[in-house]
This record gives sequence, structure tokens and C-alpha cells, in this order.
Amino acid sequence: MRPLPFSFFLALRYLKPKRTFLSVITLISVLGVTLGIAVLILVISVMTGFANELKRKVIGFDAHITIGGDDVIPQWREILETSAKVEGITAAAPFVMGPVIAEFGNRRLAPKIRGIDPKAETNVTGIGEFIVEGELDLSGDNAVVGSELARALGIGVGDVVTVYSPGNLNRILERLDAVETGEAGEATLKELRDLVLPADLTVTGIFESGRYIYDSEFLLVPLHIGQELYSLGDGVHGISLRTIDAYRAAEVRERLLPVLPENLQAFTWIDLNSQLFDAIAMERNVMFFLLLFIIIVAAFGIMNTLITVTVQKTREIGILKALGAGTWQIVWVFLAQGMTVGIFGVAAGLGFGLTVVRFRNELAQWLATRLGIEVFPRQVYQFAQIPAEVIASDVAVICISAFAICSLAALIPAYFAARLDPVRALRYE
Repeated sequence: MRPLPFSFFLALRYLKPKRTFLSVITLISVLGVTLGIAVLILVISVMTGFANELKRKVIGFDAHITIGGDDVIPQWREILETSAKVEGITAAAPFVMGPVIAEFGNRRLAPKIRGIDPKAETNVTGIGEFIVEGELDLSGDNAVVGSELARALGIGVGDVVTVYSPGNLNRILERLDAVETGEAGEATLKELRDLVLPADLTVTGIFESGRYIYDSEFLLVPLHIGQELYSLGDGVHGISLRTIDAYRAAEVRERLLPVLPENLQAFTWIDLNSQLFDAIAMERNVMFFLLLFIIIVAAFGIMNTLITVTVQKTREIGILKALGAGTWQIVWVFLAQGMTVGIFGVAAGLGFGLTVVRFRNELAQWLATRLGIEVFPRQVYQFAQIPAEVIASDVAVICISAFAICSLAALIPAYFAARLDPVRALRYE
């Protein structure tokens, strides 16, 4: 077995724990690197999991591509058939969507309706998989309500919810002006009565997508009910499309645009949620750089330790140089100390961070029950549990960055130690 080079041998001797203040500083430095890496792994994994889980929720509820415009689409059947023939598109479905006023008992809210054809819609989105009570029955005058909206209105399966559409507001105001001026006839009064008349819908199911904004704002109704509420006749507001691969929807969109009328546009699910995803990506990057400062602070502790060692070992450094030790041999004595601290800190931080990620939900539940600290409110973050996804490349970047910072911190005192003049070091010895 080959003996260690004397540089590494001395580095390990200097790192041996002794009952000195210096060893305490070294231990604190290791703990600083450990905590920095653990927190970085936890935060980056949770934010990555949050973004990916959010994408899965969006893809499950929203279409991969949405066709729409500023006006109603009367010729939607022809567009639906044409779009379905484009390469990469596997299914298509029409929809009507807009705000309404929903009333049950003495409670009134302003959710959005989504008028759909359930047979076609289930081929485009995964709405059928989100039903938690009742069933996806949108025949006749039925409706399916989001779980949070149902809770806010106090309704359940079998109840009847009254829906008023604000889509006819301008026409209602025009007819009221005609009534006030005395210009309204019997036909105008009948039309006004039809416009104001609400729709009574029986709740046949409750869905829960896992995303709060969907579960609290959407009311699914049959396509014909949506058309009646917004007086669209046979028109629709848009067409939903499903592609072979949701993450390549932009490519399919480029093939789709040439076959669409000029007054219509196509948007991918990423386009419609770009601000949200961009915000998450930006926060993830900002958190990485902010938390990296924890490791930088720990690196300053390593530097402080090595500077102290340099001062304490001045005589020994002078003797080594007098005996012929080279500059880089002296550098490696101190550089190896910093690298060893970095290796131990990285290894401990990696293990601790992955452990916390594995038991994150149990830890959050313990904090909520024992200390009353809600670290991941469902209403705010829209998920029942803390999502997390460990990406090997992210972990590698964190560990390599931490090790590099620790090594650089050790390089400065190592450089000054190597430049020490042996004559001055031994003058008073």
C-alpha cells in the first residue's frame, strides 16, 4: 500500500478533531455546507415537482391546443373536421365558456361555465378522471360542479343550481330602455322575459382536479345550455384539440394555422399559462442563487479556519520550505483541507437533503399538528400534498458548485501560505 503524499498526510493531521476552538470552527463550516446543500436540494426539488405537477394538472383539464377568436364561431363543425385531419391531432371538441352568476339558496357566486359535449370532451381532456362524486352526466339540464365551488355554494349531487348569464346584459339594457321610453311592444317584452329567464340545472357530479383555481371557478354544463345562456344559436366560443404529445403542441400548432380562417387563432396550453410557468421558473432560479449564499457563508468559515491554521503553523511551513518543499506541495496541504471539508459537507448535505425530500409530507404534517405551522396551505398552492421531483442534473450542479466554492475558499489562504518566506518564518525560532 503506497503511503499518502506528505501534503495530504499533513492536511489530514490538521483536520483531526481536537479540543480547540479551531476544530469547532471546522465543524461549523462542515455543518454550514451540509445545511446549504440540503436546503438547496429540498427547495429545487419541490419547485421542480410543483412546476411538473402543475403542468400535469393543466394538461388534464385544459386542451393541448385551443382554437378561438374575438367572435362566435358559427361554422365550427367544418373547422373541427378540418382540424382533426392535421397531422399530430388525435381528437377535437367544441366548447362554450364565459362568466355566469350561480345561485343556490341565499348564496350567489360568479364562476365560469364551460359548455361541452361530454363524449367529445373526454377524448380531448381528462375531465372524466376528476369526478369524485356522482358521474359525468351532462344530458338534458344537468351540470357538474368543481369541489371548491360546490363547497362555497353548499350544494351536492342532486341539488338544483340556478344560473344567470351576463352575456345578454347589453341586449337586456337595450330592451329596458325601450320599455322606459314606451317603444316596447309585446314582442320586446317577450324577448326581455326570455333574456332574463335563468337556467335551473341539476347537479349530477362533482369534480376535483387538484388545482384550486379550476375546482373553485368552473361549472360544466351541456353544450346546448351554454349556447342558450349566451344566445349563440348553433355557434360556439372555441374548439379544443388533443395532440399526440402535449409537449410538442407548438409544432402541431404551426401545421394547424394555415388551415384556419383568418379571424381565428390557435393557442397551446403553454401559451395560455406562460406567465405562470415563467414565474415559477424565475422563482426557481432566484431561489437557487439566494440559497447558494448559505454555502458561500460556510466557505468563508473554511477560509477563516485555514487562515488561522496558516498563522499557527508558520514555523512548520518555514521548516518544510527550508527542507525543500515546493510551492504547490505547500498549497496542497491547505487546499486539501478545504476540499476535505467540502467533500464531507457535500456528502452529508446530499444524504440529509434527499431524506428530507423523501419525508417532506410527513414533516409538514408534524409541523402542522405539533407546532401549528402550515408550510404548504392547500388554498394557496392548490395541491393537497407537497410535490417534489429530484432531478439528477440539478443535484449534480448543486454538489459540484458547493465543492468548487469550498475549494476556491481554501485556495486563497493556501496561496499566501505557499509564498511565506522561510527565513522570516524561522527568524525568531
